[in-house]
Amino acid sequence: MQPPRTHLFICQSGGRDGESFVWYKFNISQEKKIPVPQRALTGYLSELRLTTKEFKGKDNLKLDIVISADELYVVRTGVETNFAKSFLLAASLIQDFSKPLIIVANAGDENTVFCNLYDAASKSRIEREWNKNADWATIIHDIQSRLGGTSSTIPFTPKLSVVPQPVHPQDLRIKNIRTLLDYPLDLVKEWLQFQDVDRPSLLDISQINELIKTMCLAWAAGKCEYPNEAESSYQNLVVNAVVNGADELTAINAWMQQLQATKAGAM
Repeated sequence: MQPPRTHLFICQSGGRDGESFVWYKFNISQEKKIPVPQRALTGYLSELRLTTKEFKGKDNLKLDIVISADELYVVRTGVETNFAKSFLLAASLIQDFSKPLIIVANAGDENTVFCNLYDAASKSRIEREWNKNADWATIIHDIQSRLGGTSSTIPFTPKLSVVPQPVHPQDLRIKNIRTLLDYPLDLVKEWLQFQDVDRPSLLDISQINELIKTMCLAWAAGKCEYPNEAESSYQNLVVNAVVNGADELTAINAWMQQLQATKAGAM
């Protein structure tokens, strides 16, 4: 039996040809958003997950609401949006996720979108008082825990089709260091292209170390008074420290702080 197709919906306020839309179907192959006039989606909540997406070189945390219906639907929204928060507040009241729900997207003021959640059988709204200071991480964890106990009873529950692939340790290593240094993603991609690869995990370890050194020394440019000072301190405070068992991110952060302190003292 073939798994159901997955449809990705992006939730955001917008308009086209005088009409307002709050949901857009995302065509992955064309990287194009297609307005969806319908505002309600009926199905079973089968999974709730956090996904990191890169935008303009920055990591953005998204909330993926996975709905099993005639096919599989993923409603994606920013984790800090009013849509995500109003959904989470309502969903936190649900104890039995083996029953279908209706998710309704409603446009608010100033390009905001809120979520109304209904019991599909009774058509009654599931509503919880607004709390902007709620413990969102705990709410997400609690919902995920309850979903884990009911997912076997939900039809069209996703299997391999929506399981995120594990990130290779070397890819994650580069990503974490790039984020710490605030190094442009485009420059990393360009460096990889010169090596005829599209991700760090396809490099050998010496090439990965060279990429990290390149990013670090680019960050240090202009922060040292003497030639080769940055490279020398990088070797001593980062490379040698890691060889002696130090955590690499911690060592790089300490090295950055020292260079910044040295530069400040020289002014």
